[in-house]
Amino acid sequence: MTGARRVAVIGGGPGGLYAAALLKRLDPTREITVWERNAPEDTFGFGVVLSDETLGGIEHADPVVYQALQRDFVRWDDIDIVHRGTRHTSGGHGFAALGRRRLLQILHERCRSLGVELRFRTEAPHPARLTETYDLVIAADGVHSATREAYAHIFRPRVTSHRCRYIWLAADFPFDAFRFEIAETEHGVMQLHGYPYAADSSTVIVEMREEVWRAAGFDELDEAESVERCAKIFADALGGRPLRSNKSAWTTFRTVVNERWSHGNLVLLGDAAHTAHFSIGSGTKLAVEDALGLAACLQERPSTAEALTAYEEERRPVVASTQRAARASLEWFEHLGLHLDQPPRQFAFNLLTRSRRVTHANLRLRDARFTEAVEREFGCPPGTPPMFTPFRLRGLTLRNRVVVSPMDMYSAVDGVPGDFHLVHLGARALGGAGLVMTEMVCVSPEGRITPGCAGLWTGRQADAWRRITEFVHRQAPGTAIGVQLGHSGRKGSTKLMWEGMDEPLPEGNWPLVAASPLPYRPDSQVPRELSRAQLTDIREQFASAAGRAARAGFDLLELHCAHGYLLSGFLSPLTNHRTDAYGGSLEGRLRFPLEVFDAVRAVWPEERPMTVRISATDWAEGGTTAEDAVAIARAFAAHGADAVDVSTGQVVAEERPEYGRSYQTPFADRIRQEAGVPVVAVGAISSWDDVNSLILAGRTDLCALARPHLYDPHWTLHAAAEQDYQGPGVAWPAPYRAGSRRPQTGRADAPKPRLTLAHAAEPTPSGEV
Repeated sequence: MTGARRVAVIGGGPGGLYAAALLKRLDPTREITVWERNAPEDTFGFGVVLSDETLGGIEHADPVVYQALQRDFVRWDDIDIVHRGTRHTSGGHGFAALGRRRLLQILHERCRSLGVELRFRTEAPHPARLTETYDLVIAADGVHSATREAYAHIFRPRVTSHRCRYIWLAADFPFDAFRFEIAETEHGVMQLHGYPYAADSSTVIVEMREEVWRAAGFDELDEAESVERCAKIFADALGGRPLRSNKSAWTTFRTVVNERWSHGNLVLLGDAAHTAHFSIGSGTKLAVEDALGLAACLQERPSTAEALTAYEEERRPVVASTQRAARASLEWFEHLGLHLDQPPRQFAFNLLTRSRRVTHANLRLRDARFTEAVEREFGCPPGTPPMFTPFRLRGLTLRNRVVVSPMDMYSAVDGVPGDFHLVHLGARALGGAGLVMTEMVCVSPEGRITPGCAGLWTGRQADAWRRITEFVHRQAPGTAIGVQLGHSGRKGSTKLMWEGMDEPLPEGNWPLVAASPLPYRPDSQVPRELSRAQLTDIREQFASAAGRAARAGFDLLELHCAHGYLLSGFLSPLTNHRTDAYGGSLEGRLRFPLEVFDAVRAVWPEERPMTVRISATDWAEGGTTAEDAVAIARAFAAHGADAVDVSTGQVVAEERPEYGRSYQTPFADRIRQEAGVPVVAVGAISSWDDVNSLILAGRTDLCALARPHLYDPHWTLHAAAEQDYQGPGVAWPAPYRAGSRRPQTGRADAPKPRLTLAHAAEPTPSGEV
């Protein structure tokens, strides 16, 4: 246990109060003071939702608080989604809520009973003063934390405001479910989030994009007028009843991220350290769990410094995961209009799975009837997971929705694929995927990334590829094999990946060409800007390679216009600084990639599909935007592209991607909805549950997975076995059928509660045991 005997808490919200109560309970001799500038009865907001996981932590750490919460909780299982006059209900979700004011009362009572000093209507002293006179200072002063701002040079916060306005209100009746209702008004789309928090009350949040808010005139209304207008818009959901406010104001959500959470003996907790959008209901949950984690670390570690380090190490990954889920949910609602025309049940499923926390498999456990109804509407045959439904592209029907994503192997000799490629691609074709893609196959020696890249600029290379396509068609019937054609552009003449990715060759370099003479990295070779004559030559190289690919027996061809390679370099304004017809506006930047596409399409067999891979964002200021990506997809579709493979980034070295599970899928989703073209989603899609969820929600048509197929060449076969699926969407090769049952596994016990204090002695208010 640390020597933190005197503890100051700045902020009397749930997180700060609960931390004070836990620390006092752990050591009754501690002197703990909480400063709260508002009165004890003041609260801004109405209901608070806590998960079963959080409640379990509270139960083990402090049964007194848990039992008090239990007496006041309102519980329900259903979520209602109302859209275009149709309500769909999904059950089994397990919510618990109570009034924020009542939660604070419970925590006030608990703190007083333990001997915590609560100072209401009192501004806390400056944190610099507190850190000198207290052993530990907990800053739980909320999203607008003055403590965080006072030490911004230490904590280095990033605060991001988002696109929607929202207002917290209440209704004097209980909803019988968590209710999402969509209103399509003359001004735009608005949504209501509502849930009960008492036997006679519900929280109501009304949200809409900034431009809709202004168009509807809310920017000119006072509080009372806004409340009345919201009640009229959502009169059906409210049964004609009014709404009430509590110093309610329209605001925009702010995502708070800090590089550090502690400084000396000062530590951030709850919204001061991090925020998560209300649409996944995690603000109070995270603050309470922060308090549990901090108290446990202070109990376990010998010094305050070690405890604060352990607290941040423990909580940061959990918070980051929650913030990624919250960001996905927030952005889904920001782009709600994209999904309005979906079939009603699919729309409901899409909403329920928006954060990626609720998935297809999870929802089947919660409400099998609802999930099966969505599957029937989607067209899944009985007992068929969405990933094993067929998909047609031109004359090619894929038996399932799984794609082995292109992965550079850097193992060719003079561009010729050898035994390694036969085994690599053959194994993954035997593994059950609907489509197996080659690595980027280069159209010329100068178009290689590394000396180990494969090519299609000679007949010998085409013959080697034919050996591979014939193996796939013969030994894995029903699996299609596609080729990805590309040219490295300014990212060529580099070492093999495992020798130094993107590092220039120490010798044996070849000259590079690009849209503009801009090196990829400071130490990269400077490419030559392509002349008109050279553009014609490269276009013909692509067409010649496509002809060889057709004769080699490939079923599908993908044109690589992503990741900063040659054609991608024309599309991005960061890498195309040309002043001729091939630069400038997006129309100009599209000109050469479209000319190449047309030349390839002209020689590629009519019945075989063509796709295009693009980088939908450069993850860098001034680069390709999501709006640009939609326009790029539309342009390729108009020229005959059958699908767009939507990746992101790798265009400029200074990119700052926002990684996370299936983090690139929102870009594919937007292109699918706005451009009306089939899409392939890629990027950190790692489980068959993710694939089922994304396909059934209508966010993508196909899912391409790379690293999972390196880890497990038979990923798709195993996905079928784990779902007890044995239909036509996948086929075990005859020699492998004995392994089609899922092997038995050992028992995995659940983790123990983080902090258990159920048998600790209860102190008197004076601190004596």
